[in-house]
Amino acid sequence: MKGTGLALITPFKKDFSIDFESLSNLIEHVISGGVEYVVALGTTGESVTLNHDEKKKIYAFIREQVKGRIACVAGLGGNNTSELIETIKAFDFIGYDAILSVSPYYNKPSQEGIYQHYMAVANVSAKPIILYNVPGRTGSNMSAQTTLRLANASKKFIAVKEASGNAEQFMDLIHQAPDHFSVISGDDNITVPFISMGMKGVISVIGQAYPRKFSDMVRAALIEDVATARHLHFQLYDIMKAIYLDGNPGGIKALLNCMGICENVLRLPLVPVKQEVYNQISELMNKMKK
Repeated sequence: MKGTGLALITPFKKDFSIDFESLSNLIEHVISGGVEYVVALGTTGESVTLNHDEKKKIYAFIREQVKGRIACVAGLGGNNTSELIETIKAFDFIGYDAILSVSPYYNKPSQEGIYQHYMAVANVSAKPIILYNVPGRTGSNMSAQTTLRLANASKKFIAVKEASGNAEQFMDLIHQAPDHFSVISGDDNITVPFISMGMKGVISVIGQAYPRKFSDMVRAALIEDVATARHLHFQLYDIMKAIYLDGNPGGIKALLNCMGICENVLRLPLVPVKQEVYNQISELMNKMKK
């Protein structure tokens, strides 16, 4: 998992049903934009407000739409380890290359609990695993020591999507990771500086709006073309910040709505961004066109 991955949204119609036509258009948009892989039903995909049948349909739809043209990663995580294990055992991995599994949320396990959870996942997963550390959503941080312990315990763990916001933790992971294990950015706006320190790419949100510009930025950073990477980073910087002003995926859905790709609809308890934020995103998008 090197380069630009995208955490795909789940488009909804105005009646809150899944908009598969818009999802199809989005997938074609990002593939033509040159990204390396997509992630189905991560946090940005509003997976927690989808029922089992809806998730199954989305996983199948993304697999069929992509048709092997780029890699696919399935978001499969949870805070009930036994339930997650059964989900993974029953999952149809045809067309999927890896899973992205978030550290258990809400029940705030200890570091040992996090370790045991992921080892249980590794024991049943038919595919490589990308760990996902996002303390702002889970309520607990998976320490660098725990991540490295997992990376060294099993080659089934191939990467971590690191979204702790802790620069020292990033450095510890990059410095000590075994050869088979990559550190991937979980935040768009720090991607370029931390690729320069050894991160291997990003699982991005903004990249689904600007796949060509963003993936070109990442590729430039990976080959140490600093001038190009910096130039593209600052072209995207203001709008990267704006889409998070009122929460994710509200901001990216607002931007994609401005672009005519999907409706500006989220499922409760999430709601669309405030009008002033929508207007700011729209203004920045129009500025990007100039």
